[in-house]
Amino acid sequence: MNFLEDKFAYIPLFAVFAIAVLVFILFLAVKKKKTARVSFITFLSTAIIGAGSFVSAIKVLTNDENALVFFALAACIAAVIIIPYAVILCTFEPKEIRKLVPHKANEAARSQASIMAQQEEKKSFEASEDDSKALEISYDFSAKATEAFSSKEGMTSLLDYINKKIRDEVKADGGAILIVDDFEDVITVKSFDGDFPPPYKLPSDMPHKPIRIATNFKFASFPLRENIFGEIATSGKPELITKPQDDARIFQNGPEEFLEIGSYIMVPMKVQDSVIGVIALSRSKKSALFTEEELKIATLLTDFAATSIKNVMTVTDIIEHNNLIKEAEIATKIQDMLHPQKLPVLSGLSLGTIWSPEEGVCGDYYDVIVSRKDRISFVMSDVAGKGINSVVVMSMLRAMIRLVVNTKKTAGTILEWVNHGISAESFSTDHFASCALINYDPVKQVAEIATGGVTPVYYYSSETGKITKISTDSEPIGVAKDSEYKDILQNIKTGDIIVTYSDGLVESLNENGQHYQAETILKIVTGNAKSSGKDIANLVKADFKKFIGSSRLHDDQSLLVIKF
Repeated sequence: MNFLEDKFAYIPLFAVFAIAVLVFILFLAVKKKKTARVSFITFLSTAIIGAGSFVSAIKVLTNDENALVFFALAACIAAVIIIPYAVILCTFEPKEIRKLVPHKANEAARSQASIMAQQEEKKSFEASEDDSKALEISYDFSAKATEAFSSKEGMTSLLDYINKKIRDEVKADGGAILIVDDFEDVITVKSFDGDFPPPYKLPSDMPHKPIRIATNFKFASFPLRENIFGEIATSGKPELITKPQDDARIFQNGPEEFLEIGSYIMVPMKVQDSVIGVIALSRSKKSALFTEEELKIATLLTDFAATSIKNVMTVTDIIEHNNLIKEAEIATKIQDMLHPQKLPVLSGLSLGTIWSPEEGVCGDYYDVIVSRKDRISFVMSDVAGKGINSVVVMSMLRAMIRLVVNTKKTAGTILEWVNHGISAESFSTDHFASCALINYDPVKQVAEIATGGVTPVYYYSSETGKITKISTDSEPIGVAKDSEYKDILQNIKTGDIIVTYSDGLVESLNENGQHYQAETILKIVTGNAKSSGKDIANLVKADFKKFIGSSRLHDDQSLLVIKF
């Protein structure tokens, strides 16, 4: 059940709001009594959670679809604020609490204790300065992460800001941030700035010019093995490399001064033991080598950065998923509008259909067009891809076919014209269509058939009682402008049947992982050839549902039966 369909869904959200208010009041009491220190960060995070849950509850009551997205966003923002603070509390050493010197202690002991106290105070002051600076940087990262939520280029801006900030703190000549793509098993450069001699082998045909080398690195991807970036990401351990000439993972590319390697700091970005990327810093050969202290600074700041980056990734994923759901809903509504709401009543013809679109797929389209006295056109099409782009291709296909079938052009020529128009669009590379066009002349009793792609057309002969495939596979619509489609002519007699369907019907799997077979459809047609087209389609539909059972389907299923 959808969460928003539950009329009591607002109750837990109001409960979270009430708890947040109670916790906020308790924190105020603690701060007033001074029984413990309560940070401003704690107050702020509690307030955000409380406000987010209250607004989400109101949105639930008003049936707003974005209620849970809003609550998730509030939770992520609160996490962005409080996690860096928690990391700091866990990372830095607490100030040592010294015991009071006994009243009767001798003067030497008192003097020694005083000196030690002064030294400790000085160290504590220096440490507090470092802590404050680190805390300030973590706040900067968090603020930039919050800005990234509302900007299209937010992630890019965040990575560039973090890259420059860490570079400045460790005085690096160049820096790069690489993000791990677990699905592709690669690590890709997402931010790059400064002078960074590439530690990997450059292509042999690449000119050794600074702008060419920098461009190559800026858009580079590396496998998670056999290179320094992939190995750092895989091991999850930071490394200080001061002798790159002795490191087999690093390649010296040439004698040019800008390619001479100095020293590197490589730090994995980890969130709960999961590596999301690597921050790489470099110094030229002329600069001083990186130190262990600078490695510590880079590691600390990278920990802050990783948290901010991961939070933005999480929120972005939530927003993108929500947008995809909305896009799929719009596409489904448009698809429903494009298919015939009611089949026309045609003298001498009996039509039967199955049209079962799956939510968010938007692939299948069929049509029946009465254009002239000597032409009735039938269309069965399956558009590859999902979402709005698929619906655009479907709309173009429908509009162009409906326009051109009014001419005297043959079915093959019509498909060629349609293909040329769709192939000219930039989005058609990933969104092509398989289509069968059947032009029937009731005067001459001849069917003219052309197919683009793999949509099959079968012909049942009432004379022989046999059913055969009369279509041929060809290039899909929208792939190549110069594709040609042949016309197939079929004489029609009373009792003959033409059947076409989309591949979603025969590629559906039941609970045992078995496909619904095309042979099953053909047996139902031949075994019930004396029935009407509508009855034959209904028999196929019932058999299909029985075969599939409760299995989840992932593609539209469509069938068109034309009984003469």
